[in-house]
Amino acid sequence: MAACELYAKHARVWLPDAAEVWKSAELIKDYTPGDQTLALQLEDGTEVKYKIDPKTNNLPPLRNPNILVGENDLTALSYLHEPAVLHNIKVRFIDSKTIYTYCGIVLVAINPYESLPIYEADIINAYSGQNMGDMDPHIFAVAEEAYKQMARDERNQSIIVSGESGAGKTVSAKYAMRYFATVSCSSGEANVEERVLASSPIMEALGNAKTTRNDNSSRFGKYIEIGFDKKHCIIGANMRTYLLEKSRVVFQAHGERNYHIFYQLCASSHLPEFKAFKLGCADDFHCTNQGHSPVIDRVDDAKEMHNTRKAFSLLGISESDQMAIYQILAAILHLSNVEVKDQSADKSSVSPDNVHLMVFCELMGVPGEEMAHWLCHLKLKTTTETYVKSISKMNAVNGRDALAKHIYARLFSWIVGSINNALKSAVKQHSFIGVLDIYGFETFDVNSFEQFCINYANEKLQQQFNLHVFKLEQEEYMKEQIPWTLIDFYDNQPCINLIEAKLGVLDLLDEECKMPKGSDDTWAQKMYNTLLKQNAHFDKPRLSNKAFIIHHFADKVEYQCVGFLEKNKDTVNEEQINVLKKSKFDFLLKLFEDDEKAASSTNKQTNTGRSGQTQRENKKTVGLQFRQSLHLLMDTLNATTPHYVRCIKPNDHKASFTLDPVRAVQQLRACGILETIRISAAGFPSRWTYQEFFSRYRVLMKQKDVLPDRKQTCRNLLEKLIKDQDKYQFGKNKIFFRAGQVAYLEKLRSDMLRMACVRIQKTIRCWLARKKYLRMKESAITIQRHVRGHQARCYVKFLRSTRAAVVIQRNVRMWVTRRRYQKQRSAAITVQCFLRAYMARKQYYKFMYEQKAVIIQKWVKGWLARQHYKRALADIVLLQSCVRRMMAKKELKKLKMEARSVEHFKKLNIGMENKILQLQHKINEQHKENRELSEKLNVVGKTQAVERERHSRDIENLRRSEQEAKVKAETVPSLLEQLSFLQKELENIRREKEAVEDRAKVYVEETQQVVAELNMKNSSLNNEKDELNKLIVEQAQQLKETKTNMENTKQMEKDLTEERSRYQSLLSEHLHLEERHRDLKEEMNVSITPSKPSHKRTDSSYSSNSSEFSQSLGSTDGEDNSQTEDETQPTVDLPVLLKFQRRVKELEQEKQSLWQQLDNREEAQQEKAKEAEKQRTVGRAELDLETLKRQELESENKKLKQDLNELRKSLTNENSASMPPAPGSLPYNILVDQLSSSNEELDMRKEEVLLLRSHMVRQEALKHKDSALGEGVKIDLSEIPSFQDVNRSTAIHTLNEDGELWLAYEGLKETNRLLECQMQEQECLHNEKNKKLLQEVNKLKEEKEQQQKLLAQSLNLPEGARIEAILKHEITRLTNENLELLEQQEKQDKTIRKLKKQLKVYMKKVEDFEASAQQKNNSSMMNTPVRAVNITRKEKEYQGMLEYREGDESRLLKNLVIDLKARGVAVSLIPGLPAYIIFMCLRYADHVNDDQRVSSLLNSTISSIKGVIKRRGDDFEVVSFWLSNTCRLLNCLKQYSGDEVFITHNTAKQNEHCLTNFELSEYQQVLGDLSIQIYRQLIKCMEDILQSMIVASMLEHEAIQGVLGSKPTGLRKRSSSSPEEAVTVEVLLQRLGLFHATMSQHGMDSDLIKQVVKQQFYIICAVTLNNLLLRKDMCSWSKGLQIRYNVWQLEEWLTERELADCGAKETLEPLVQAAQLLQIKKKTESDAQAICNMCTALTTAQIVKVLTLYTPVIEFEERVTTSFIETIKNLLKDRDESSTLMMDTKKIFSVTLPFSPSSVALETIQIPASFNLGFLTRI
Repeated sequence: MAACELYAKHARVWLPDAAEVWKSAELIKDYTPGDQTLALQLEDGTEVKYKIDPKTNNLPPLRNPNILVGENDLTALSYLHEPAVLHNIKVRFIDSKTIYTYCGIVLVAINPYESLPIYEADIINAYSGQNMGDMDPHIFAVAEEAYKQMARDERNQSIIVSGESGAGKTVSAKYAMRYFATVSCSSGEANVEERVLASSPIMEALGNAKTTRNDNSSRFGKYIEIGFDKKHCIIGANMRTYLLEKSRVVFQAHGERNYHIFYQLCASSHLPEFKAFKLGCADDFHCTNQGHSPVIDRVDDAKEMHNTRKAFSLLGISESDQMAIYQILAAILHLSNVEVKDQSADKSSVSPDNVHLMVFCELMGVPGEEMAHWLCHLKLKTTTETYVKSISKMNAVNGRDALAKHIYARLFSWIVGSINNALKSAVKQHSFIGVLDIYGFETFDVNSFEQFCINYANEKLQQQFNLHVFKLEQEEYMKEQIPWTLIDFYDNQPCINLIEAKLGVLDLLDEECKMPKGSDDTWAQKMYNTLLKQNAHFDKPRLSNKAFIIHHFADKVEYQCVGFLEKNKDTVNEEQINVLKKSKFDFLLKLFEDDEKAASSTNKQTNTGRSGQTQRENKKTVGLQFRQSLHLLMDTLNATTPHYVRCIKPNDHKASFTLDPVRAVQQLRACGILETIRISAAGFPSRWTYQEFFSRYRVLMKQKDVLPDRKQTCRNLLEKLIKDQDKYQFGKNKIFFRAGQVAYLEKLRSDMLRMACVRIQKTIRCWLARKKYLRMKESAITIQRHVRGHQARCYVKFLRSTRAAVVIQRNVRMWVTRRRYQKQRSAAITVQCFLRAYMARKQYYKFMYEQKAVIIQKWVKGWLARQHYKRALADIVLLQSCVRRMMAKKELKKLKMEARSVEHFKKLNIGMENKILQLQHKINEQHKENRELSEKLNVVGKTQAVERERHSRDIENLRRSEQEAKVKAETVPSLLEQLSFLQKELENIRREKEAVEDRAKVYVEETQQVVAELNMKNSSLNNEKDELNKLIVEQAQQLKETKTNMENTKQMEKDLTEERSRYQSLLSEHLHLEERHRDLKEEMNVSITPSKPSHKRTDSSYSSNSSEFSQSLGSTDGEDNSQTEDETQPTVDLPVLLKFQRRVKELEQEKQSLWQQLDNREEAQQEKAKEAEKQRTVGRAELDLETLKRQELESENKKLKQDLNELRKSLTNENSASMPPAPGSLPYNILVDQLSSSNEELDMRKEEVLLLRSHMVRQEALKHKDSALGEGVKIDLSEIPSFQDVNRSTAIHTLNEDGELWLAYEGLKETNRLLECQMQEQECLHNEKNKKLLQEVNKLKEEKEQQQKLLAQSLNLPEGARIEAILKHEITRLTNENLELLEQQEKQDKTIRKLKKQLKVYMKKVEDFEASAQQKNNSSMMNTPVRAVNITRKEKEYQGMLEYREGDESRLLKNLVIDLKARGVAVSLIPGLPAYIIFMCLRYADHVNDDQRVSSLLNSTISSIKGVIKRRGDDFEVVSFWLSNTCRLLNCLKQYSGDEVFITHNTAKQNEHCLTNFELSEYQQVLGDLSIQIYRQLIKCMEDILQSMIVASMLEHEAIQGVLGSKPTGLRKRSSSSPEEAVTVEVLLQRLGLFHATMSQHGMDSDLIKQVVKQQFYIICAVTLNNLLLRKDMCSWSKGLQIRYNVWQLEEWLTERELADCGAKETLEPLVQAAQLLQIKKKTESDAQAICNMCTALTTAQIVKVLTLYTPVIEFEERVTTSFIETIKNLLKDRDESSTLMMDTKKIFSVTLPFSPSSVALETIQIPASFNLGFLTRI
């Protein structure tokens, strides 16, 4: 394939960039060989020219197709190079929020700097047992792969976690260990997993610190070996540490912290146990305040200290050792504050009175003066003498810091050793998984000895990694039998030799450390002279003579030589150590035991004179120790199978989900990812199985190219498509491709699909165009037809209009002429009209003038009269206003009072607002009318006042006129006349005023009457309002009661469901613990007695309930019962009510045992009475004859009663086939006659029975009145069974001889006495009933009064308090009722017990009497001849019982339960036959009244069933069989218990078979618990069977392959089966059908089957959805289509079996919505809203996860944008739901065991011979 084909127009390439490392560009012009430049266009539209070097002809790397971007495995990319890797990681990390990516065998983990919900227990369960390529990349997948390979290959494993500081190495290692602790189980020792995990917080506290790059950076390397036994269970662990950064103890850079433990200790200094350490804030100590950053965000050091102490305790480190550790740490803090004073250039001093020095010496238990002396002095030894030398202040401070570092390092080593001792197991380790958490490649501005060691370790690890990758590639090629050439990969052995070989860097460093005057400068010069020209990996900086450069595999690093020698020697003043070794602090001496051992060993090997020098020479340097430990680590890793995790730090700012490309590429190069890519790209990175290749690229073949042999088909296709044979190789099972070939094939595939799409579009468009043309043609013809018709109609219309126009013209002309004539005529008439009208108007005006003059006169006169009337009316109105004002005031007072009462009534009746408003509105209208009337009165009063004023003015004027008249005498007569006139007018006014007052009175009365009527109406409305208020209050109360009842019912149902599920889960846990306890017991027994492998059933084989019940029944020792109850009580956490009920039952059982003791005593007394009775030998033949007669009569009486009952039933049976005869018909009359005759005969028989009974009593008294035993003999003859009839004539003759009349008379007297007694008893009963009724009536009255009081009180209370008061009252009432019912139940139990006791006594008496009577009768009949009696043999009738001997229970259950084969019973016999047989044996034990048999049989049955379930719990058929039989046995116990609740469906015969002597409700509970246990085992068995089928059938299988084929998956292939062995949905449905058929065949109840099916479908949904959420390759449109089709098939299966209403469809709703989510449109905001409305069964996390994982399978699909996902999150943020991502696959719905009575008659059941139960006898 030529470059011109790949670098064509629109091809996309990567260009190097300084900021983003690589930029994407697109070719805008085809490339032809020989071109010097490439014309490119960047994504922002900028056009650039890329120059091509003509010598190398290096073209820019090609970009992968979009469909391959975001792959789980980087090796799945077609083009494998640095930009493709970086872009794929960036897309996954930023767009998909995915932090894990595979790169071949390496897991790349990017630190998200954010807490993600992907490490919960459900995620662990989802990855457990899965293949690595099946699920999305995860640290759990790597851990599972390691665990699986350890178990499968029996080979140790290692997980190597590396990366630079802040990349998340520690967290990854922690989660890997958590996974191992979760999926494995501890063996032998308790809490091994917890102790392994508890080591993490301790090591983090002492070995982690805050740096500028990471808040929790590990400053040491560690390798943890987690040990496993042969069962692959964790038994212990061991930890190795490497290169602790001791310098951090005394120095921290700005923004960094010391180790966490120091800050935790300072934060907890206020605790009482730390007071003696005299600590304070972390800022007070020099070794914790140098970084000026004592606090980490969102970290509480005091809380972390609590966790550290808790971890110490969990690992078994004693409290004293813990306090000693904290004491040494506090001493180090105080040592850092010891001040060294400078006295001269070579002399310094430390004051012995220094506070911190005194505290240090006090805590360490050393003398202060001696320590102060040796802090400033140094002892020098030569061959001849020893002398002490003062040191400078700088050397003294360095010595002080060296001592602190040494003490901390010793403490750290001791703690690591203690952790290893705590995690060490006594059991032999079979295998282990090692987790290496080690620092990655580091390069800083200043690199020192620590970075050198770290990079040296990474060189070794990288070499091991390269060799392992190369080895895997080689093994793969050899396995597939393809030719391969040696892959050239980078070998860093020369760099490693430079460091560790002879005369290497470390060797020269150790040699320089041995020199007396060795220094960093001399060491640097030696390296320059030795290594500079000999090794290409060593270099010297240009501008420095104190540094050197090493070319590592990742990058070249410049190291500063300053401090190398000092750090490598790690020297400490020996005299300071000797002072510490003299300490009185025992724990401190433990830390230096190793030094003493080493010193003693060296002293033994050397001479005494040179012991000090030899010891100093033999002391290992830090570099040597590190080299040796590193070699040991590499040997360990090489002996294991490694798994690699490379942690990447995305940015230096700790920003969440932000990727810095420069830093990412730097780390990818450093951690070997790009080297892995390079090795893969050098060979055949893309690998396909033949079937996958065929499924994917089937579209590139023609039908004739498809052969039966898939391999040959693929060969033919590749030979045709790719001409270069070197680009691919055919392996044994796979096809191997060079880099870029898959992209080329994908391009061909997409081109083929695009051409197919174009062809389809062309055809469809042609069809659409032709269809459109045909429609247009047909439309044109139709239009033409209509147009022509329209034109014809228009022509006809024109002809008609022309003719019409002629007619119109004729008529118009005629009309115009006629119009002209009419106008002339009307003009003449108009002129005449106007003239005549003028003359008429003139006459009319004259008449009007005269009439108006008359009218004016009339109005003037009227006006004068009205003026006079108005003046009179004003006076009247004045009077009316006064009267009305007075009446209005009275009315106002009334209305105010009414208003107050109304307001008060409003407060009491708040609920009637609408009605009150209406009434108020009416009242306001009335008030308004009243106001209008009052206003009218006021107006009248005002007019009267005006009239009065006017009259007063007139009077004043008259007075003035009188005065003037006096003056002018000549005017007197006229004035007198005027006066008389005025007087007359006044009289007229008075009369008018009186008339007005009369009218006003009448008006006032009418007004008062109207007001009274309104008041009556108002009162009636108020009454109506009160009634309505009462009704509303009652209705509201009823509604509240209804609501509360409904809420209570719902709450009770909810609580019941929760309690049932909680109880069932607790029961399963209890049973699991019980089985575990039993297994441990058996193991202990086996270990104690190994020579006797006999199986003994222990008490733990019984359930807690059954054992407790059997103990309470079988033993009378109260102490033992109480002990067992106390032991078993805490195991089940039931509500208080059930505990009380159980206690009541226990008390009842104690009472029952007391009653049994009393019965035993009475039986003993009765036995004594029997012995006395046997001594009586008086003849009793007549008495026996009379007894026989009475019994015969009673038997006939019973027969008559039965006939009577049958007649009544036949008359009243409406459900019979023939209806009863109608009244008045012949059959009806016959039946009535028979009934009357039967009643008469019954009465006669009754009288005869009474006579005979009285005669027998009298005869007994006569015969035995003289005997001494006569007084003590009291025989109840009413219970004697019937005998055969004898001759009556003899009895009658004997009766006549003895005085028949007297006996009859005495019999009648006895009868009368009996009747009187019965009457008295009935009267007493009647009186008692009346009393009870009166008491109930009084009680109801009291309750009514209380209700009324409560109602009155509640009306005064607010709504909340009212509801609370009603609830309190209701609770009190229910409590009282419950107490009364309990009392009644106790009374009834007492009476039942008493009656049972009497019945037993009577039965025993009757049996004894019958036996004696039989003996006497036989003797008398042998002596006297008797008339022969015919005896007929009855047909043998079975009673539904099976008799067995004591001790046969084990034999019975062995044949019936343990050795029974479920399949044979289910196929050929009735369902539930074993349960029926066991119950029939139980009936026999109840019949013989043997409680020991009952308890033994039931307990043995329960334990046997448990044993079968334990042994064969993985066999679905067996578990289903015994679940059905256990439920059937439980239903039989209920059906035949005699309880009214259960016997309603029984036949009369079944009611006769009810249990009579024992009440087995406790065993019903035990069997119910056993059924629940078997049900949960059935679900577990079914889940284990379905688990391996669900994912393969629901997700992985594709009905349509080829076009919708899967994408390339890279190096980690999915574990898919071949098409011949593929698990399809049909296989899953067949398995479900087999389950259903098995349960139906076993006779399982249909409701229980529905619950099982619902659980099945929930498991299918949960497993499928969880795998969908963890598999990116399954989240596509085509997979959603396949899932919906599979779900439809499941629903059809439900419909076919009539299980659609069992709730199984609802459990599939999350899966259906997830499939719809994959197919729905995902672009606009309306689409987001539709998704939110649709996905109600999915959580927000699940919706976002599916959208994030959505991956196009073909190029025509589009990815979901991040903005759309953010829109979804914003729309769903208010949802109140769980934040969990996965569905709980372990969830089991609470099961309800329905009661289903059996129609099988027990007496008809026959035992098959195959059961081997011949020792059972049917009764």
